[in-house]
Amino acid sequence: MLIITCPFCGPRDEVEFACGGEAHIARPLADHKISDADFADYLFMRDNPKGLFLERWRHSAGCRRWFNVARDTVSNEIVEIYPMGSLPVKTAAKTTYKTSWRRDTAAEKAATPSRSKAGGSK
Repeated sequence: MLIITCPFCGPRDEVEFACGGEAHIARPLADHKISDADFADYLFMRDNPKGLFLERWRHSAGCRRWFNVARDTVSNEIVEIYPMGSLPVKTAAKTTYKTSWRRDTAAEKAATPSRSKAGGSK
């Protein structure tokens, strides 16, 4: 059993929460024209790393609020919990954030034509 500390309600059993997937994904902006391939990447390509991963969680059976979790996918250890809209503070989570290929905005992608994705290829 995993105990998750909701930043608003305190420690609770994991059954009270829903994982919303990766945190800090750059969403396409309405004013940017992106290719079908780039939009498909946004919709369907997700990291599945072995190690530290930044995730979005929602306390669905409690306060219903969203927050971010830096969790090790091997040990299930929660390294850090931090609010939506902010960045991780702990060094390991900061490093994971900085090396994520999913943070690129549509404009940055257009400026860098052949950037390869860390941890996989198309």
